[in-house]
Amino acid sequence: MTIEDLPEPSLEGDSLIERGRFLFPNCETSVTFSVAAAPMPSDCEFSFFDPNDAACQEILFDPKTSVSELFAILRQWVPQVQQNIDIIGNEIIKRGCNVNDRDGLTDMTLLHYTCKSGAHGIGDVETAVKFATQLIDLGADSSLRSRWTNMNALHYAAYFDVPELISVILKNAKPKDVDATCSDFDFGTALHIAAFNLCTGAVKCLLEHGANPAFRNDKGQIPADVVPDPVDMPLEMADAAASAKEIKQILLDAVPLSCDISKAMIPNYDHVTGKAMLSSLGLKLGDRVVIAGQKITFRVAQLSGFPGYSSSSSSTTSLEGRQNYSKKRNSTGSNKKAVTRVSSAPSKISAGLYSSSLATRKHPFGEGEIQVGDRVLVVGQRTGTVRFCGTTKFAPGFWCGIELDKPHGKNDGSVGGVQYFSCLPRYGIFAPPSRVQRSKSSVLRRSWSNTPTAHPEGPVKLHEGSQVLLTSSNEMGTIRYIGPTDFAPGIWLGLELRSAKGKNDGSVGEKRYFTCKPNHGVLVRPSRVTYRGINGAKLVDDIC
Repeated sequence: MTIEDLPEPSLEGDSLIERGRFLFPNCETSVTFSVAAAPMPSDCEFSFFDPNDAACQEILFDPKTSVSELFAILRQWVPQVQQNIDIIGNEIIKRGCNVNDRDGLTDMTLLHYTCKSGAHGIGDVETAVKFATQLIDLGADSSLRSRWTNMNALHYAAYFDVPELISVILKNAKPKDVDATCSDFDFGTALHIAAFNLCTGAVKCLLEHGANPAFRNDKGQIPADVVPDPVDMPLEMADAAASAKEIKQILLDAVPLSCDISKAMIPNYDHVTGKAMLSSLGLKLGDRVVIAGQKITFRVAQLSGFPGYSSSSSSTTSLEGRQNYSKKRNSTGSNKKAVTRVSSAPSKISAGLYSSSLATRKHPFGEGEIQVGDRVLVVGQRTGTVRFCGTTKFAPGFWCGIELDKPHGKNDGSVGGVQYFSCLPRYGIFAPPSRVQRSKSSVLRRSWSNTPTAHPEGPVKLHEGSQVLLTSSNEMGTIRYIGPTDFAPGIWLGLELRSAKGKNDGSVGEKRYFTCKPNHGVLVRPSRVTYRGINGAKLVDDIC
């Protein structure tokens, strides 16, 4: 697994560093700019910044417009802004900003924003590629990560399905960088991210650049395992289902298949040719194989060094394979290695997504499964309460009917004239069980009871007032907020640190989540803290 290089937060004040940047223009110190609102013309008729508008251009090219304000413009997810990433980005650079400086709200660099701006339907790929090349030539570090999402430039390019940018980023990268992991995706690689989000172009491009299709995340899943199951997709997602099927097959075709070559090593059969032995194993010249379940090789070239057989070898992609084979020639009888080859069929024992989805279809609402009245998280973003569980007339299989907490749904509990449950308009939504997560309280109770510090009165969970350790800065803090945020999906912790090593006073953007002294507050994922040595992700519910 790739070791992630998470830079420590700056201990200096932003304003002091920023003054130093202008006094010493060649200074390499990275700046995190303070948060500001996007500037808008006073008589503006639209709610977003349009660089093509004359009044907006006047603000954009005004030297008094700060870097923080220009970053705020880049945060607007509209074509008018994203298709002009180069113009806005160059204005930021003109004001003395280093290419590796960060936006205070998102902790993203210009290269991160550029990778987002290549998204089809929103940005312009050609513009994004040219500006990304310019940034890299100026010294942009593609390995830098946002502290909020822990994603680097390659992860963003994969997430937004921009293969052209993937090629630019990997052009001068180290070979191992293609498999850099991201903790927010279960320590999966960019290939996992692309597969999970059905980014066909990104998947193909990553494989062409040597991404490992057999890399397993923290859940033991390879990229093919995280592809959403087409069976669980509603009828209106037919295109996505087709993409899922295609991506799954591409990844399976790239993954080596098991075959223990030691079983075929029967001595004293000199008349058996190497080609015949390969054929008996289901292998042929040119197949991609894995040696001992670890090293992916380009091809089976010839047979060598096996008792009673003609020569054989395989050319590996790993530097570990570049050794003098004659040193081990005499020990092949005692040190036999397993060689694996690609299979186009899914594994019978699938980790994570597939085993759970199959079980759901067989026993969708058994013991421990989702039930009416449960608080749930739908597709990892929207919260609500289950009001219906069962079969429907609009699609085969089992479905959950959820009443959302906010009007982000599609109906009032009825579909096609059939009322499955009742709620206000736009508060209702239907989803397959595989897209719905329930509270982890029962899991937490079991995991905590197995620890030596377990308490008999019940499960221990993080709550407001808990003292935790922020692992990225080794600072102690007090939890002041637990819940969702406006800037990213999922559950976040608002911490009041003991020293002024935070980023805010409890507010982010225009939203206040809690109150503390300036530079003492920070919002982080639960996985970024520990409580009595236990990772915070294990001590919070998905639904708070």
